[in-house]
Amino acid sequence: MALVDAFGREMKAGRPVLEEIARWPGTAFPTYPSRGLTPEALSAIFMEADQGDVARQCELYGEMEEKDAHLGAVLATRKLAVAGLDWLVAPASEDGEHREVAEFVTDVLNGIPNWDEAVMDMLDAVGKGFSVLELIWELSGGKALISELRWRAQQEFTFAASASSANSNGAVLRQPRILTQDEPVRGEELISGKFIVHSSKGRSGERSRAGVLRPCAWMYVFKHYTLKDWLLFCERYAQPMRVGKFAPGTSEAERQVLRDAVFNMGTDAAAVISESTVIELLDAGQKGTAEIYESLASYCDRAISKAVLGQTLTTEHSSGSYAAAKVHETVRRDLTEADASALARTITSQVITPLVRYNFGPETAVPQFRFEHKGTEDLKVLAETLKTLGEMGVSIPASYVRERFGIPAEDEGGAG
Repeated sequence: MALVDAFGREMKAGRPVLEEIARWPGTAFPTYPSRGLTPEALSAIFMEADQGDVARQCELYGEMEEKDAHLGAVLATRKLAVAGLDWLVAPASEDGEHREVAEFVTDVLNGIPNWDEAVMDMLDAVGKGFSVLELIWELSGGKALISELRWRAQQEFTFAASASSANSNGAVLRQPRILTQDEPVRGEELISGKFIVHSSKGRSGERSRAGVLRPCAWMYVFKHYTLKDWLLFCERYAQPMRVGKFAPGTSEAERQVLRDAVFNMGTDAAAVISESTVIELLDAGQKGTAEIYESLASYCDRAISKAVLGQTLTTEHSSGSYAAAKVHETVRRDLTEADASALARTITSQVITPLVRYNFGPETAVPQFRFEHKGTEDLKVLAETLKTLGEMGVSIPASYVRERFGIPAEDEGGAG
């Protein structure tokens, strides 16, 4: 029986869904938009993204993760909170055929060598608003299988509407288009069943403005202005100035010897002047210390933590009650559950659905991908709650109690 896609078309080698999409060379060369970044330049980058051209914005986001240790850490924390969850493929029903389909899908996903990396790549949408992966299909043993999920940089896509498009009234496209050799400006539509497009709605509106890195970009700029001034402050006040003086009439050769001796003593804070020359260093009218720079940098870090994690107590050592810390931890868990639910929907609709359609036909019910949220809970409180419910006559299955408390079944561990 021939393999067909969702539209009943036979799957053959050479069809678009089986071909690897070549990267357009125009997106292969970075422009490093963070170099010399100013508030004015950042505004210009955002304006480009608002019109659908997200290349420089997404490249900037990548550089921000690389250059800012705090930003990279909190963003990785949020993504790893989802990537570290266990997952399962739930059958559409307890029917034997549906269970067989779910087992097939589970085996295929477990057989993808870079599955764990692909989950992290899909979660790149948390920061940038969207992420795109290419499904690399292969035909083997009469089945259509996924051999790899290949990450594609967001710079390879555009949301800009063409002049001839019905959506050319200043709005941007809802779905990205891939830039290719044939269409390097307006891009081409994504082939159904060939790409995964995952979105993260950090805020309402267009995908190009939805990532949590959008508000973080302003804190990134202000923080790195502060760090630059802090380094200048340290250079000026934290190390002594070395001055070598020469008498009038000293030969150029002797001056050069003195100059070499002064500048070879270590740091750059040095000068060679005539004895009759005066250099005066003027302090700012208002005295200050390095604490002002540290305070501003810390403020930016706290703002970034709030934007990414929704709170600061799990990333900052600050005063606060245990109860407040638990509330903040709950906020972070809510974000994790929301991120996991959104990603599960994407995997179900854009990975599992075509996999089932190609192998079992368009009429087969699709199993659901789910992440398991075990979390942490107070087992003592849970035990007291179950005891109270039992005294009230509520029947609680033993299997539920064993699962929640991690108690092995009677036929495990040698128990009789």
